[in-house]
Amino acid sequence: MGLKGAETRDRLLDATQELIEAGGYLGAGLNQVIAASGAPRGSLYFHFPGGKDQLVGESVRRAGRAIGGELESLADSSHSVTEFVEAVLRHLGERLEESGWHKGCPVATVALETASTNDPLQEACSEVYTSWEAALRARLAGHPDGDDLAITILALVEGALLLARTHRSKEPLDRVARRIGALVG
Repeated sequence: MGLKGAETRDRLLDATQELIEAGGYLGAGLNQVIAASGAPRGSLYFHFPGGKDQLVGESVRRAGRAIGGELESLADSSHSVTEFVEAVLRHLGERLEESGWHKGCPVATVALETASTNDPLQEACSEVYTSWEAALRARLAGHPDGDDLAITILALVEGALLLARTHRSKEPLDRVARRIGALVG
């Protein structure tokens, strides 16, 4: 694939990510993706012959890798698990607020809408959550309850993001950060 093809593919994925973060799977119709990306309809089917499910699945995985990279960066710059989790929640809260409360989790809405009915998208969402849990578990290495704490922290972060977006306030993220500090301390 040439540079122009790669750029078109990236525009389609970027537009899809924006749309699914704001409105979920159902809010990311192919016409909306085409309009938001500026790509021709034929390019969508050229790059994503599997249609919407392939496009959304790749977008979820790509967004998951981006957030995973941010987690790694924050882990490298944090001294303790508590500082790491606080930095993650602060980062996600800033991202959410700067987006006008549209950019919560790039996976959660798709997972909620499709996990019980769409195996390929359920698998994409599961892969991302598994990778994030693994990143948390690695940071908790040596903690006696590391495995349980990793899934607990992930669930608390996801719930806090939902509440923060719903209330349009970072307060749920701040409160969860305090509780996670008590859990891992």
